[in-house]
Amino acid sequence: MSTEIDVLVLGGAGVDTIVHVPELPVPFADSHMIRPGIVTRAGQSGDFVALGTSALGLRTHHLDLLGDDPEGDLVRALHREHGIGLTAVPQPLGTKRAVNLVGPDGRRLSLYDATRVADTDRLPEATVRALAAASRHAHVVITQPCAHALPALREAGLTISTDLHDWDGSNPYHEPFAHQADLVFLSSTALTDPERTMRRITERGRARIVVATAGADGAYLLADGELTHVPAAAPPAPVVDSNGAGDAFAAAFLHAWLNGAPPHRSALHGTVAGAYACTIPSSRAAGIGREELSAGVTELERSGQPGDPGTSSVPPATRPCGG
Repeated sequence: MSTEIDVLVLGGAGVDTIVHVPELPVPFADSHMIRPGIVTRAGQSGDFVALGTSALGLRTHHLDLLGDDPEGDLVRALHREHGIGLTAVPQPLGTKRAVNLVGPDGRRLSLYDATRVADTDRLPEATVRALAAASRHAHVVITQPCAHALPALREAGLTISTDLHDWDGSNPYHEPFAHQADLVFLSSTALTDPERTMRRITERGRARIVVATAGADGAYLLADGELTHVPAAAPPAPVVDSNGAGDAFAAAFLHAWLNGAPPHRSALHGTVAGAYACTIPSSRAAGIGREELSAGVTELERSGQPGDPGTSSVPPATRPCGG
């Protein structure tokens, strides 16, 4: 089937205000002097995945609810600047926004504005179906109302990926995404037994590939029942911010996987892109390019760390970057 879109990204469009803090948790005080300053810029999870896949040459289109407000204008401008197709469904409640508190070591705490979403929010089914008919793959962000679009995507015959982020393995909100996707990303940070959660996803859902990122410990890949470790890539510059590392991992994995790479090599692409993202200040929105990604994967393969079969359980992440 001929398609016009390689990756259709659903959800996750919004604006972040970045606040650098002296440490996390923030020490109680009447005030803090903030450097390098406070910056508001477009870019939440869906925006970053779309930016990453587009920078790597995949034809990308983004669908989400956006408000007629300054935040929505920032999101529209980001997509125009990077040549990413955008279908913006009017959102009377306004564009999603968040405040990210970023510590000196690059860790972050995100505060999301819950007034800009409603349980009744929906992406128009006709719009979802029309875009799905022109697409090869869909990446579904776990923002409201993307779960309701999953049946239409399945009926269109697309492969589907999702990122559960810091799911604890039990919150029922994440289950429709976990069980309807063919490819599932998640962080191991909040999981007491990551391998058990990964295997449960494959047992209860459609996924044949599950990737648990583990910060500077790399990532763990469960593909066709076999668990392997994926080594972390060394960041090419000092780590300044972990914001967007998981989205970069997913985008680079999709780039390789949709171009025919096996799961483990796709995950190597992910770890290189995730490490790169940790070197980009949170005030910027930039994805790794194909040449730099390819060079990083080649270097990682030369290091002689092919990944070990899953003979041990997956440890939770303890550091922010590396995948």
